[in-house]
Amino acid sequence: MSRDRRFPDQVAGPFDGPPRRFEDREGREIEIRAHDGGDAEYEALASMYDEFDPADRAQGIPPSDERRIREWLDNIFCETCLNVIAWDGETAAGHATLVPDGDAYELAIFVLQAYQEAGIGTHLLEVLLGYGVESGVEKVWLTVERWNQPAVGLYKKIGFEVSDSESFEMEMAIRLTDGSDEGG
Repeated sequence: MSRDRRFPDQVAGPFDGPPRRFEDREGREIEIRAHDGGDAEYEALASMYDEFDPADRAQGIPPSDERRIREWLDNIFCETCLNVIAWDGETAAGHATLVPDGDAYELAIFVLQAYQEAGIGTHLLEVLLGYGVESGVEKVWLTVERWNQPAVGLYKKIGFEVSDSESFEMEMAIRLTDGSDEGG
């Protein structure tokens, strides 16, 4: 059930959509591109999530066993969902998704441990939000555990604002368009 969320009045950005190539802080050539719907990408992501450190799981995601990982991927690769993947060659290094929720989209982002703190999360977020703008997404929200200061700092740097902080989780929101763009 969707609830009333507060979103900033100001439009954030601009953000450029996929694809994007850059060198991360470790000197690796990373490419971020939209999910192509293919089996090879699906399998690479399933493998990435299978390797995910349990300590980096939040709110039950990503799931921890192969069957549940695949069920979750099937849900977030829906027709109206937006997904971008960060690639180091053939290795999925990170993934970000926008999943429809009422009149907004919920954001989730994951970077494999070996690739964290290398700037990939920032690029993933920017490219995903650019993809959202290109696809006509107006409002995005997320939840983050309030103790996760690196993530909170990243979201604020990108333009997210705290919209609810009454529990151990903080809800943050961003506005990508003012809703007046017809046809995107």
